[in-house]
Amino acid sequence: MKYGKLWLSFAFVIAASFLVLGYYGREIYRLAPPIPEKVVADSGEVLFTGQDIRDGQNVWQSIGGQQVGSVWGHGAYVAPDWSADWLHRELVWLLDHWAMEEHGVSWEELEVGPKAAVKARLKEEIRTNSYNKENGVLEVSSDRAEAIAAVGEHYTDLFGNDPAKGSLREAYAIPSNTVK
Repeated sequence: MKYGKLWLSFAFVIAASFLVLGYYGREIYRLAPPIPEKVVADSGEVLFTGQDIRDGQNVWQSIGGQQVGSVWGHGAYVAPDWSADWLHRELVWLLDHWAMEEHGVSWEELEVGPKAAVKARLKEEIRTNSYNKENGVLEVSSDRAEAIAAVGEHYTDLFGNDPAKGSLREAYAIPSNTVK
């Protein structure tokens, strides 16, 4: 029995597999979401910088990364997809804020007609790409800046030692004072 053809076929399959992996690995890197140099409110206030984002990524990796949730939906068994969780909390904050500001009631209490108008405003706010490729600045509205601050406070409490977030930390299997 000759194994030469089998070994040649095996080598071809391995080489082809690595070529495909290399190509798609390069594409994933090339098409990754940009990290802005800074995120600013329309008032000019700097909310955070690209270095803050990279430092946050390092913190996430230092506490176990995938063991405490995922980023960009790459799978999480214990904790949430943090990017989706952040976005959800930011959008809910904006809906509640605008409902209260424009109609004097919470989002949940808002009638169907005004609710549709607020949702349309939210779509416009979120879907508008305000990232400037030339200078690397992402500009957000003052309302969005407030939402970012509120959600940031939630995460500070969650990864800190706020007793009010104890049950959520337990559900996510995150110890108190994870990030100091």
